[in-house]
Amino acid sequence: MSIARFLCLAALALPAISATPAVAADRVVGPMLGKAAPSELVTARSSSVYPDGRGLPQGRGDVESGRVVFKEKCASCHGPAGEGGPGGHLVGRGPLTGPDADKTVGNYWPFATTLFDFVYRAMPMNAPGSLTADETYAVTAFVLFLNSVVDGQRTLDARTLPQVRMPNRAGFVWIDAIGQPEP
Repeated sequence: MSIARFLCLAALALPAISATPAVAADRVVGPMLGKAAPSELVTARSSSVYPDGRGLPQGRGDVESGRVVFKEKCASCHGPAGEGGPGGHLVGRGPLTGPDADKTVGNYWPFATTLFDFVYRAMPMNAPGSLTADETYAVTAFVLFLNSVVDGQRTLDARTLPQVRMPNRAGFVWIDAIGQPEP
């Protein structure tokens, strides 16, 4: 390309380039779908509950209260006793070695605190994060009771929930020594 031709093209392109609106440095460029989440919602959803209980909120719940909350907010997807429905079953202690093995709370989950964290953040499916801490402790107690992990008189809170020993706790190969449960 000759220099004269290059200068001619540059002269024509310069006005087109300069007419393009500049994006402010502080403006997020994206697909412009939805709206930014309020900081309170981000904070509420970004907390984590660890196996040792760090991050658990204040509150408490027992098996009987959990039975009531479960019937009202969980049974439509998981069945009245967690035996299954559109949301799958939660109860079962069958082996995980067969071709039809199904992972349930009773035979797979290694920590009760993980169950609490999942329910607190993601359930019920039609209104995730809508359960109070008390309702979540209660539902957790009820689901653990259905799986014969706790007795029917059990009350769970931030102190007692991490003490619950899940049946498959030793069934995992841990990738690091930090937080490794005792066998």
